Amino acid sequence: MRSVQQYTLEDFSEFKSKLLHWGQQFEEAIWLDSNRYSQQYSSYDAVLAVDAFTTIKTDYYNGFDKLKEYQSVTSDWIFGYLSYDLKNDTEDLVSENKDELCFPDLYFFQPKKLFLLKGNILEMHYLRMVDDEMEEDFKVISEYSLLKKDITEQPCGKVKISLRITKDEYKEKVNEMLAHIHRGDIYEANFCQEFFAKNSCIDPLQTYYHLNDISKPPFATFFRMNGHYLLSASPERYLRKEGRKVISQPIKGTAKRSQDINEDKRLVSDLYGDPKERSENVMIVDLVRNDLSRTATKGSVIVEELCKVYSFKQVHQMISTVTSTINDTISPVDVIKTTFPMGSMTGAPKISAMQIIENLEKSKRGLYSGAVGYFTPDGDFDFNVVIRSILYNEERQYISYTVGGAITAKSDPDKEYEECLLKAKAMREVLESM
Repeated sequence: MRSVQQYTLEDFSEFKSKLLHWGQQFEEAIWLDSNRYSQQYSSYDAVLAVDAFTTIKTDYYNGFDKLKEYQSVTSDWIFGYLSYDLKNDTEDLVSENKDELCFPDLYFFQPKKLFLLKGNILEMHYLRMVDDEMEEDFKVISEYSLLKKDITEQPCGKVKISLRITKDEYKEKVNEMLAHIHRGDIYEANFCQEFFAKNSCIDPLQTYYHLNDISKPPFATFFRMNGHYLLSASPERYLRKEGRKVISQPIKGTAKRSQDINEDKRLVSDLYGDPKERSENVMIVDLVRNDLSRTATKGSVIVEELCKVYSFKQVHQMISTVTSTINDTISPVDVIKTTFPMGSMTGAPKISAMQIIENLEKSKRGLYSGAVGYFTPDGDFDFNVVIRSILYNEERQYISYTVGGAITAKSDPDKEYEECLLKAKAMREVLESM
């Protein structure tokens, strides 16, 4: 089905930049970059998939069944996203909040051209209909000139960020969330707020580069579907499948970094020992264990790491790793369907938390807190969590980023707001400097 060519690269970083720039000519493109972050579960350093041969684009209704059929019939590499609102396909839920981004609920495409980078090795996987273009494409990419001509002048001026809710409104809503917790309706919920800019435009690629440079996360994404863009600096994996093994790595717990080495070590230690942050993380681990058990073989759900602190360029994060084993007969899409949306972005119990979130938030989440990734021809997959991301609808000239945090019984509304601003810092910095 695909022709494969392998090349040894002389300069990995330079080729990576040229490849991503070259990919901008296509209406459908997805770039996944690990930034060579050292991690146990990883297949590639970077991936580019471009030029759709087939696609699936749908709203949430029967979304997972449609994806399951598309994935099994295609039996090839497919790339795309699952929006948060697919929750309405798995449970009796609704999404009635304001939506100005207007992304489809689910979108995947089968690329004609696929580039897989690992170390200094490039593999090009082309569908047979275009495999006569491989040599020429490699030559054009290798000789691509990264001159200033790629940076377009901004015709829209400065991006002016607006808040969907004020700080006072945010605190009121957190107090409402706390009332639900104290009543026993939920233990924890992830409450989010949107920041946006209307009648504004950005250069998507330069914005992505700037955002990625600030954070250097392991699940960075540049995604384009016609005039819809996702520019993501996500540090979080949602779900990965390797053969019969399924891996989930929820993040709960955030601390800032310090340039002072001793202070930075203290911040790590404080985060690791913080009872509120640990309890948040453990609650979500329990939820993930329960979700994974729905497709796991008996007794195979294991917590490999609990509350381990990992350091990224801007923040420290508390991450747990939960794994399970599934039977060969389980569809890969069913593994996703029974765990979606990810617990780190909902709360516990999951359905009650999602109902309360919908009532208190003012924006439809859409792709934010959904997932972006791919399926392989063998039915393996890897998906991130869409956080620390800028979403852009070019036609509507609408730019958006959303941030949130876990609200538990120990939450202080003022501190929660501060944590939101910490998470929003990179996106705001990028947009205001464009």
